Amino acid sequence: MTLREEDGNVSVLPRQFPTNRGGLCQKGWTSAELLTHPDRLTTPLVRDPASGELRPASWDAALDRIATGLRDIQQRHGRDAVAVFGGGGLTNEKAYALGKFARVTLGTRHIDYNGRFCMSSAAAAGMRAFGVDRGLPFPLSDLGQADTLLLVGANPAETMPPLVRWLTEQRQRGGKLIVVDPRATATARQADLHLQPLPGTDLAVANALLHIALTEGYVDGEYVTTRTTGFTDVRRTVAGWWPARAEALSGVPVADLEATARALGTAERAIILTARGAEQHAKGVDTVTAFVNLALALGLPGRPGSGYGCLTGQGNGQGGREHGQKADQLPGYRKIDDPVARAHVAQVWGVPADELPGPGVPAYQLLDSLGTADGPRALLVFGSNPVVSAPRAARIESRLRDLELLVVADFLLSETAALADVVLPTAQWAEEDGTMTNLEGRVLRRRALRPPPAGVRTDLTILTNLSTLLKGRAPSYRLVHRKGPLLTPDADGPEADPQAVFAELRRASAGGIADYAGISWERIDAADGVFWPCPRDDGPDSPRLFADGFATPDGRARFHPVEHRPAAEQVCAQYPLHFTTGRVLAQYQSGTQTRRVAALRQAAPDAFVELHPDLADRLGVADGEPVRVLSRRGEFQAPARLSPAIRPDTVFAPFHWGGAARANSVTNDAVDPVSGMPEFKICAVRVERAECSGVDR
Repeated sequence: MTLREEDGNVSVLPRQFPTNRGGLCQKGWTSAELLTHPDRLTTPLVRDPASGELRPASWDAALDRIATGLRDIQQRHGRDAVAVFGGGGLTNEKAYALGKFARVTLGTRHIDYNGRFCMSSAAAAGMRAFGVDRGLPFPLSDLGQADTLLLVGANPAETMPPLVRWLTEQRQRGGKLIVVDPRATATARQADLHLQPLPGTDLAVANALLHIALTEGYVDGEYVTTRTTGFTDVRRTVAGWWPARAEALSGVPVADLEATARALGTAERAIILTARGAEQHAKGVDTVTAFVNLALALGLPGRPGSGYGCLTGQGNGQGGREHGQKADQLPGYRKIDDPVARAHVAQVWGVPADELPGPGVPAYQLLDSLGTADGPRALLVFGSNPVVSAPRAARIESRLRDLELLVVADFLLSETAALADVVLPTAQWAEEDGTMTNLEGRVLRRRALRPPPAGVRTDLTILTNLSTLLKGRAPSYRLVHRKGPLLTPDADGPEADPQAVFAELRRASAGGIADYAGISWERIDAADGVFWPCPRDDGPDSPRLFADGFATPDGRARFHPVEHRPAAEQVCAQYPLHFTTGRVLAQYQSGTQTRRVAALRQAAPDAFVELHPDLADRLGVADGEPVRVLSRRGEFQAPARLSPAIRPDTVFAPFHWGGAARANSVTNDAVDPVSGMPEFKICAVRVERAECSGVDR
């Protein structure tokens, strides 16, 4: 999209671009309303110890409160007593600077981000199979060329509407669209075939599909022999997943499993995509691995118009996890416990490698340890709202309240910011330069249209201010005094130059998996983005991966045998229903922004609980009647919405609302042992009419 400002009003205009071809969803069209929203924060807020209220303060007072508090806590409890929590919506420059700030300025190992709740399972599965994690290892336009497209746990019609143009093109070409989802979503209703499994049984479905592919002769034997390793063990595992067994477990008919395997196995070009529905489970990595196994057995990765991919869930979901705000990573997707990686990044940062902290812990483990005897006593949050978005949210809210110091940088008072000791007002997307990396691995420019309001600073400048106070010097990247149209009114001192930060990011990522060394802002501007890896200024970028080999030591992809296992929590007499969460078209993430936009609020004003009419009849619940959803962890309340689109044994609710309607009050905090992904997509609940009383916590 492009922006236009006239008489102080900003308009969002379509732009012809390879990925969306000028298309935007309602959230994109209305996004400029937040730039001048009356709820916009324009001055720091500091909690008054006497009244307990957040009160306006100067930047000097707010930053001094933070610096003094952090020093005191680290002196009493050690460097790891301070933690940092980032977000998948931060630019590449901010994600990089945040990781550097945590490890160099604070010296803490405790940093992670909300992307752990998004694509971490797919990322881990991609790394162990291909040696690289990139959402799509091919251009998005390939979707329109696929003869068969399998979407697993994905609902782009509501979560990524511009992508639907490629699905439409695919079907207009005569391609077949198959959707795997427990709900008959807007995307599933467009499909040629909809598989509606019991939540948590996607892995069994994948193993059954590979079983059928083997039985019917769809496996590409030459590809498996020459380009992969480990297939023998996978063949042995899936031999036990005959279609009738998978049907008994998942509810997907044998005929539909056979039709899906046939459509994939006989297609000249086939693509398998997974998303949160398959990944947000305590076995999410294994579930994605099962679909990767299927793709490899069919010989799809590396062929034009074919392959495996994952749909990103946040604005910079790809770039946000590449440059250091994950607990175990350094810039360039390097592992923080790799001595060679540590030496390279330490040299760029100008610090001894042995002074860099080791790996931290994944997001939920970090949040759940806050304020405890062995956990961090202070937390700095940039670009996230865990009070609404974390599983078992009431517990996380309690952990945040136990902190000695909570600092939140945001441009609206989110539910998390409302708990903070210090709130720092930050710039919005139209007020700062930077880069983002989309799900294709295409690095894009984000250009500032105008400066932030008076009293507001960018995240990069905030990190620069804090580094100067805590270390006595600013970070190593260049600082600038703004002049001209992008003068920041409240900038009393130098600001971090995002282009200089990106230049340092390029050096830090050089030689890594996500190598940005050959990507400059000028090169991005001269094209429609640049794909990583791109190691040289004068060399090609990489819109397609795997044509000649995989990013593994021997160039071969890895099969991994995986077995279905039950959800971490099973239904029982007291909690007899499966509960799953997701998004709606007019809202986004924790809703902090979208719930404040009038048009979006009108389109989706409130939370709801989706029930099958048969279930509602058994419960004596009418459409629109308030109901309570209860689990072993808590409860929430919202009006019932009756729909035959959902299974009679399953309940759905969107997670965009806080307060009494917070769906994540009931979700399970069991996590995947590899990725740290919580099991958002399934837990056991019961549903009651709202006037019923009694909660088993």
